[in-house]
Amino acid sequence: MATTRSFPNPFTLVPRRLRGWILPLLLLGVWAWAAHARWTDSSLLVSPLDVWRRAVDQVRSGALAQALSASLWRCLWGVALGSAAGLAVGALLGASRRAERLLGPSFHTLKQISLFAWIPMLSVWFGIGDAAKVAFVAMAAFFPVVLGTFEGVRSVPREYVEVARVLDFSRWQMLARVVLPAAAASIFTGLQLAVIYGWLATLGAEYLLASGQGLGNTLIDGREHFWMDLVLFGVVVIALVGFALNSLLVAVERRLLAWPRY
Repeated sequence: MATTRSFPNPFTLVPRRLRGWILPLLLLGVWAWAAHARWTDSSLLVSPLDVWRRAVDQVRSGALAQALSASLWRCLWGVALGSAAGLAVGALLGASRRAERLLGPSFHTLKQISLFAWIPMLSVWFGIGDAAKVAFVAMAAFFPVVLGTFEGVRSVPREYVEVARVLDFSRWQMLARVVLPAAAASIFTGLQLAVIYGWLATLGAEYLLASGQGLGNTLIDGREHFWMDLVLFGVVVIALVGFALNSLLVAVERRLLAWPRY
């Protein structure tokens, strides 16, 4: 009786933790080969080696540290302010039907407005400095936190609330011991989206309100001088920082929401 020979799946030969690097490495190889073979004569196609040299130059000169610190400072301040306001508003809308009827229509109308439509107004109110950029980032972080907190508070099981009332919990005890733990997963989802949107808004604000330092200004410098290696270097740094921020928040969420098992 003939037997069919099965071939192993090539992906199983790669450790599970490293499989996510397969596609980026393949794209990097295609990029390097395209630049080496000169598939196009356009100066837009620079090689990975050129980008690496630009990266080394940016690190040695301190330009990367200055731009990165400026962007992270704006992002963290904006996300912190927007998240704090979003937690308060979301908890109010979720806990009070009257507040939802009063404020809900206005909130749901404002969230439909594109964030970039606020840029002209913010530039008039705050100028084009850090205050306008932080305000823009705060607005980007505000809406997902409100929605996450609202959904989390509204979805708290009624049985939990009834037991807390039987135990004669005060309003603050109800919030700290019942509502927030039950809504924590939804709140962290909103915070994770706030960090992602906040980082994207940071680069958008730096690009549109072109003043000061930051990674957005690095992209502008590369575009104005037609230094595509600098532009690609900035794009890579932006992607890596966004990935790192998201991974950090996921790790914090897993640590804080890890319920003990008995």
